[in-house]
Amino acid sequence: MTFKGLFTDERALFRTDAAEVTDAVFEEGESPLKHCSDIIASNTIFRGKYPLWYSRNITVRGCTFGDGARAGMWYTNHLSLTDTLCCAQKCLRRCSSVTLENVTFTDAPETLWDCSGIAMKNVSVNGDYLAMNCRDMDIDRLTLNGKYSFDGAKNVTVRNSTIIGRDAFWNCEDITAENCYFSGAYLGWNSKRLTFKNCTIESLQGMCYIEDLVLINCKLVNTTLAFEYSSVNADISGSIDSVINPSCGVIKADSIGELTIDKELIDVNKISVILNK
Repeated sequence: MTFKGLFTDERALFRTDAAEVTDAVFEEGESPLKHCSDIIASNTIFRGKYPLWYSRNITVRGCTFGDGARAGMWYTNHLSLTDTLCCAQKCLRRCSSVTLENVTFTDAPETLWDCSGIAMKNVSVNGDYLAMNCRDMDIDRLTLNGKYSFDGAKNVTVRNSTIIGRDAFWNCEDITAENCYFSGAYLGWNSKRLTFKNCTIESLQGMCYIEDLVLINCKLVNTTLAFEYSSVNADISGSIDSVINPSCGVIKADSIGELTIDKELIDVNKISVILNK
């Protein structure tokens, strides 16, 4: 079954199963594909709220979610988006088994919340609070401009990505970042098992209050007051502007501009600082 053309009614294709939607336009009627399954949507424009809720086995290709398609995909499982533009806020929530490839989110505050089983490749996002409380994420080539991303996330691998915005990766567990660039204050606070490999990091008071922080061949550019109350194993390429009161571990760098270790606050015997010659 194939659907084309203009749709204006609320719940236009409610409970449709095993169908293709192509070259269609869904105007401002809400919930056009609610409670649907086994849908392939291509070259289609969504302008109304809540286009894909409580659905499963959904493939979206070359589509546009306009700014009116608010809260677009919630409670939907086995969802794939490719070559798609999302201009609406709060686009994904409480979804599982999600694939995003060549997708652009132009206005994406509070997007991708409480989702699991997520694969992202070549995705661009502009918006705060991306991916709160998500788990089991595999990310390659993400470009993100937004604050407070990945708060509470678990089991995340991110590669070849650029993340700009303060307070990324707070309250997280089991995070690995490789070949990435991070810029923003207060990176990674209150997290556990956070690993950076071959990354460049710029962060005021970055990587503090972390349990089991590992940095392998990383550069810390314009990074000050780093590692406070963190257990850290850091191998830094180049210098660090300043380090303050790491709780334990080893820090290797070419030089440290300002090193503060207050013996009244931490056990100095648990800290080793090695300056490369």
